[in-house]
Amino acid sequence: MNIFKSILAVLALGLLIFNLTIIDFSDVTGKESIIALIGVVACICALLLLAILYTSKKIDEKIKEKN
Repeated sequence: MNIFKSILAVLALGLLIFNLTIIDFSDVTGKESIIALIGVVACICALLLLAILYTSKKIDEKIKEKN
């Protein structure tokens, strides 16, 4: 499971960097830039969900240690 989470995090970071390079900051509302912005937001959401999953697993481990 840890390898899968790591692979997903690397893919999300790679896509985030790729989409940031596509954004045309002089015309943010252009067709290509809007698609890239949606991709950036999706990657940030994926990374946030992975961080929540990581935190919940750590909490679960601490609860299991207590019992």
